[in-house]
Amino acid sequence: MEQARQEGPRLGHTVADGVATVVISNPAKRNAMTAAMWEALPPLVERLTADRTVRVLVLTGAGDTFCAGADISSLREPEGLPPTLAVDAENALAAFPGPTLAAVRGYCVGGGSQLAAACDLRFAEEGASFGITPAKLGIVYAASSTRRLVSLIGPAATKYLLFSGELIDAERALRVGLVDEVLPAGELDARVDAFVRILTARSQLTQAAAKEFASGRTDRDAYWADQSRRSGDTAEGVAAFLERRAPRFGWTAGSAGTTVDGG
Repeated sequence: MEQARQEGPRLGHTVADGVATVVISNPAKRNAMTAAMWEALPPLVERLTADRTVRVLVLTGAGDTFCAGADISSLREPEGLPPTLAVDAENALAAFPGPTLAAVRGYCVGGGSQLAAACDLRFAEEGASFGITPAKLGIVYAASSTRRLVSLIGPAATKYLLFSGELIDAERALRVGLVDEVLPAGELDARVDAFVRILTARSQLTQAAAKEFASGRTDRDAYWADQSRRSGDTAEGVAAFLERRAPRFGWTAGSAGTTVDGG
């Protein structure tokens, strides 16, 4: 904790065994995102995208909090917080070509929920709290962020969160679809580690195509069918199943151009 304070607000990251872990760290302010942190996220995601060893990206917060949103003190500066910074960071995260997972404990509020919603999956620890709070500050939530939230949890739940700015617990977040799994206290890290091992063992071709289709881009059926034929991954998957062994899929994101709509 003391080391994090000395280093100041930052985005840390590690890469190991095909998994990049990005850590939001601003412990003095419950990991609130400063303008510099928002600005740093897109180039960081771009570097991780270029790293061919990275299959999965995990986003989490330092200590016992995910992210309490934007650093409100920055709004009092003459230039304020440029409105596109958070959206640009959100879109960069959504555009990462592989699976992304937000590991949430504690507060996931405002910009924290915005980043979590940009991930493909969200696992939360019991006791986590979620909220989107622009109505408390008189801020208009970005249209693209609102559409993403509607796509994720539906219009009724989106309106509840945005109209009220109220926080909901992890169990309610699970019911409305904001969270995919809720873990007992102390079990989040182990579950995330186990799940990302599952993800890195699966077909990267399947994941990349599914992510692109799920983003709303459905005009490349022929492209992905061609990639499937060329890759030989289906034959390998079937052979591995029949031989009762782990498959050795050959297709990687670097073997063909992939684009995911981050908007």
